[in-house]
Amino acid sequence: MPILDNRHFEFFSHSPDQTRRLGIHLGGRINDGDVICLEGKLGSGKTTLVQGIAQGWGALDPVSSPTYLIVNEYRRADNQRLYHLDAYRLDNALDAEFLDFDRMLSQGPIVIEWAERIMEVLPEQHLWISFSYTGVEHRAMMLKPEGKRYEMMVDGLRRNLYGDF
Repeated sequence: MPILDNRHFEFFSHSPDQTRRLGIHLGGRINDGDVICLEGKLGSGKTTLVQGIAQGWGALDPVSSPTYLIVNEYRRADNQRLYHLDAYRLDNALDAEFLDFDRMLSQGPIVIEWAERIMEVLPEQHLWISFSYTGVEHRAMMLKPEGKRYEMMVDGLRRNLYGDF
């Protein structure tokens, strides 16, 4: 059962499949211009969550880590785009600007792994998800919404997963 307060939502995953399923629920809620920021150590489940987000959003393309490409673009049947940015290899926020970050934001939702490396270019309103290890395949994810849109997104996600109480 999650630990709840008014804004934050802590989710405990016991397997990669469960992490993917959370992503599917989240992906069904994202729109153009939404920014999902992921923070966590290597192997903590960030790309696994993105696989679910892309599936729930309706991506036709397989999801892989963009560590070496920096940005992967996934498409949907209606020609919409979902951007998957890996900031691990970026030296600073200025590098993200050279990737035409603003264009990506104007054309679709964007999910950013290692978002803490480019905080200076992130919009004030976003959803921040921190990952931590709790066991071999177990992860804790803390969802921290910044802004009304993301508070409503997290509240809807919480209600979808656990119902009203």
